[in-house]
Amino acid sequence: MKLVLDVENTTQKRNDKLHLDPYEEGNFLVQVGMQNADKADETFLVNIDHLEAKDTSGAGRKLVQDILDMTTLLIMHNAQHDLMWLWECGFKYDGKIYDTMLAEYILLRGQKDSLSLDGCAQRRELSSQKDDTLKRYFKEGYNTNEIPLDELTYYLKCDLDTTRELYHDLESDYAKQESQSLCTIRDITFNTCRTLTRMYMSGFKVDRAALDAVRKEYEEEKAAIEDKLQHKVREIMGDTPINLNSKQQMSEVVFSRRVNNKKEWVDLFEHTKDKKEFKQAVEANSSVVRRTKAFTCPECKGVGKVYKVKKDGTKFARPNKCKDCEARGYQLKATNVLAGLGFAAPSKKWVSANGFSTGKDNLDVLIATAKNNNMGDAISFLMDLKRLSAVSSYLSSFVEGIDTFTKGDGFLHVGLTQHITATGRFSGRNPNMQNMPRGGTFPVKRVFISRWEGGHILEADFAQLEFRAAAFLAQDETAMHEIDTGFDVHSYTAKVITDAGQKTSRQEGKAHTFAPLFGATGYGRSKAEEAYYIHFIEKYKGIAAWHKNLADEAVRFNKITNVSGRQYAFPDVKRNQRGGVTHFTMIKNYPVQGFATGDVVPVVLIELEERLNHLQSCLVNTVHDSTVVDVHPEEKDEVLQIIDNMNEGLNDLIEKAYGVVMNVPLLLESKIGPNWLDVDDV
Repeated sequence: MKLVLDVENTTQKRNDKLHLDPYEEGNFLVQVGMQNADKADETFLVNIDHLEAKDTSGAGRKLVQDILDMTTLLIMHNAQHDLMWLWECGFKYDGKIYDTMLAEYILLRGQKDSLSLDGCAQRRELSSQKDDTLKRYFKEGYNTNEIPLDELTYYLKCDLDTTRELYHDLESDYAKQESQSLCTIRDITFNTCRTLTRMYMSGFKVDRAALDAVRKEYEEEKAAIEDKLQHKVREIMGDTPINLNSKQQMSEVVFSRRVNNKKEWVDLFEHTKDKKEFKQAVEANSSVVRRTKAFTCPECKGVGKVYKVKKDGTKFARPNKCKDCEARGYQLKATNVLAGLGFAAPSKKWVSANGFSTGKDNLDVLIATAKNNNMGDAISFLMDLKRLSAVSSYLSSFVEGIDTFTKGDGFLHVGLTQHITATGRFSGRNPNMQNMPRGGTFPVKRVFISRWEGGHILEADFAQLEFRAAAFLAQDETAMHEIDTGFDVHSYTAKVITDAGQKTSRQEGKAHTFAPLFGATGYGRSKAEEAYYIHFIEKYKGIAAWHKNLADEAVRFNKITNVSGRQYAFPDVKRNQRGGVTHFTMIKNYPVQGFATGDVVPVVLIELEERLNHLQSCLVNTVHDSTVVDVHPEEKDEVLQIIDNMNEGLNDLIEKAYGVVMNVPLLLESKIGPNWLDVDDV
């Protein structure tokens, strides 16, 4: 039997974040809805734990399990959620699954659109759409088990009807496809969903004491950087107090200009066409910032507050702010000395409501400009500003994120979604572990440890996966030769940049080596770095030619197709007057990232989980092209042997999955240690 299934569960709010999983204390399963995919009238709505109906006898649970035992295909929308609740609550199901959300995602071919159940129903104009009658209850503070049973049951029945109708509509679309390749991608995606669900359930052990130590260390670094920047700001701006978190004030510090009228400012640049007109607009709608000098406020005599006095001579209990100095105790007077770093914004793309953007990407361009012009003080200031932004982000995203979502038992359940990116690459949530910084940059990986005393953390990382994927897809002879001979491409990158006049280490070179594979150019970089990007195209002529062919394919068919069969749509792609192609960066990026982390990684992940199935050791995370395993102390040698054995047949796995014969070898490199950070090569 093909069975449509949906569950309703309670939710908890902790640290202002909504927790939906069964690992949050207080959460439990409320209802299970089941419907025969071919017979809508065969619908079973089972109450497990609702205030109005509780399965005290166990008859409801038995019915659910009996129906699952007869099921050959389990159909769900967002299957990770439903599977997790089923398995965690003791229900057993090992058959095939079908996720209507993921099936729709693949057919969208990288186009952004709603993948909620209601969104899919509306887009496909299905008849069984529902009104969201439950929103008002959640707004009023009701939990799921407190919503009137008849309304909750109606909601669940509507979701089952919609999912069943969506399933049949999707299968009709898949049947119309010219080849079976999208069906292959779909089925592998479903199997990956099972693996990611089990990984989520396993959880990753967090060392709370180590987390607190990381928080303390980087809060201290953040404070030190802020002090250093404030000192420098005082030098270049004068006595004006600057809020480093203010986009407007930092724009004035970096660009030495103040917006005259914020409303007119942004509107104006929609009509500028060329550099001359842009420069004129900047001059006309902003004024230069001058250094300031502070003088004691004559009104409040430097006290900073003025007290109103009653007729009897006593002061009011509440003080008034001094209007002359805004209660600071001093007045700021502009001098005739220009303030700030004096950068010029390169184009209207930099224009923001507050002046000019000083975001992360723009900071990189500014740093490159400063290097090209030997602006030593500016380089130092901007590097500190960049580091401050990074540390602030690390603290909020990772330290606080890990703290918030780690459960009371000390486990963080790593959430990964398959439907967010256009390429098929996984995306992280709660927190986004896919953005985990390198250990030397921010050592938060140290907080992740084995669940077993004496256990190990193993990370199996693909060697140069994107480069190998590009070499294979483009059949670039130079790249393929370097892979075969073990050529150190990162050291070579560093040498090219160093020879061009900018001393660069191998680690620094890594940031540039493969960037052109994903559409990056030398724009906005230092002259030495730009030299590498030019050199890359000259060196890897096969990759450059392949990029051109991809652009031609996109213009001709409004889509490109990877060797695996995965497709990416570009409905509005066109050539400009100079022969260039719109969306060229994405056209170059999608096939490499898609094949490497969207196609290869899932297949290997599924295989690795299968080979670990008989052990206590388990998958706990995957980040881009690496997989993390929590290794039981008695299973270290066996797990390492499993990785070695997999290396012998990686290319065969890909051929079996997609029918693609790879002539570029894939390689997994293992590191192991007491925590996720302190791992050593095996």
